[in-house]
Amino acid sequence: MPVSTPVSAQSRLVLSPDQVLVTPQGDVLDFVPENGDVRVMRDTRGRTVLVDNWGNIVATVMGSRAANAERRRPPPDSYGAEPYGDEAFGGRPQQDRTYGNSAFGNEAYGDRPYVRRRDGGNGVPDYRNFVPPGVERGDLPAADEPLPDENDMAALPPEQPPASQGTALPRATAITRKSSAEITALQVFLDREGFSPGVIDGKNGSNVTKAIEAWQQATGETLDPNNTEDTLERLRLSGGLAITTYTITAADAAGPYVAEIPDDYAHKALLPHMSFTSTTEMLGERFHMDEAYLRELNPGVDFTIPGTIIKVINPGEPKTGKVARIVADKPRKQVFAYDESGALIAAYPATIGSSDTPSPSGTVQVDRIALNPGYTYNPKINFKQGENDKVLTLQPGPNGPVGTVWIALSKPTYGIHGTPEPSKIGKTQSHGCVRLTNWDATELAKMVSVGTTVEFLD
Repeated sequence: MPVSTPVSAQSRLVLSPDQVLVTPQGDVLDFVPENGDVRVMRDTRGRTVLVDNWGNIVATVMGSRAANAERRRPPPDSYGAEPYGDEAFGGRPQQDRTYGNSAFGNEAYGDRPYVRRRDGGNGVPDYRNFVPPGVERGDLPAADEPLPDENDMAALPPEQPPASQGTALPRATAITRKSSAEITALQVFLDREGFSPGVIDGKNGSNVTKAIEAWQQATGETLDPNNTEDTLERLRLSGGLAITTYTITAADAAGPYVAEIPDDYAHKALLPHMSFTSTTEMLGERFHMDEAYLRELNPGVDFTIPGTIIKVINPGEPKTGKVARIVADKPRKQVFAYDESGALIAAYPATIGSSDTPSPSGTVQVDRIALNPGYTYNPKINFKQGENDKVLTLQPGPNGPVGTVWIALSKPTYGIHGTPEPSKIGKTQSHGCVRLTNWDATELAKMVSVGTTVEFLD
């Protein structure tokens, strides 16, 4: 039956005639929630709230006088009590900009961590189960041609400006006063476009800036990182919101995992596989996330329990195409991929050599491609690690010295490859090779072929 006003429509649900239901935006709710669509809960301020089956706050019970004050309140800015850019997190309300227990609307749960199960309850959708693509195995180097170690790194101060600017690209607009949610939305959009910001962590940094500049070079457009509405619309067109949900499976919890990855290569060689060390490390890599950020998005969650529903990044589909030319830009710490027409189609933050062990100069070619490679340590050719003076064979795995990908170059012992430490990409030194995150290296490996040109730009 039609209702005349929102207040009269709600009269059957509120505790008294002078109470109404007010949305998080300050509007009087103009419909009556059906039974089973909402749950009545209390937040930490003692207010009665209606929460839908996705965990979104539908409305708060307020007195009519308080409701009028709420409606007169000016719109929140990006640092208000109801921060701007919540759509980047699937529309879940945020009570503050910290990642404590009250973040992402957990106040409605009495500060309990947000964990939901697939069993029971109305309106629980079927969640998409992520199935990683099949892994191919290429020919590996012979024992007398080992892969160089990239796990023994000398840290540099983060965000250290290069001595020269390298490739000239359209300068990115400086990012100002953006929340973690808004930075995450920007990172996810760039990642989907094939212009990687490295690990997605909700933090501004040089890798984000470099990705924006590469995207502008490829598209001829200008991207305003401070226009969150534009970013969210681009996200909508490229695959949806930045954050999605994922149900931890029995296979996820089972692994295989190893207790730890030792530093000594002789101990590494004893491991049956250079596996992940935890479910969170595995999920972080699967969804292109910093492991600490994954935990921040899911406070208090036990990631080892199958059936647990967690919040993760929605990175979209990998970039596809045929790469004819790669430029490894040393000053920018970035790798550019071009197609046969010379168009820039992808770019990745990278760690490229060091002053002590510089990467090659000039032009080389891709010699072979190996996914999920093993690793041969030979102290007579590359370096001496610890007290090891014998050839050692390390098994494949994401925590191997070259990660999950080895793109060998025509200059012996040099290549483009993955890493067991994705958060350090672009912020540390290497032993001369080009190091990318495992997911970026895999994406690039599937677009190149033997003979692809690789230029090192000094």
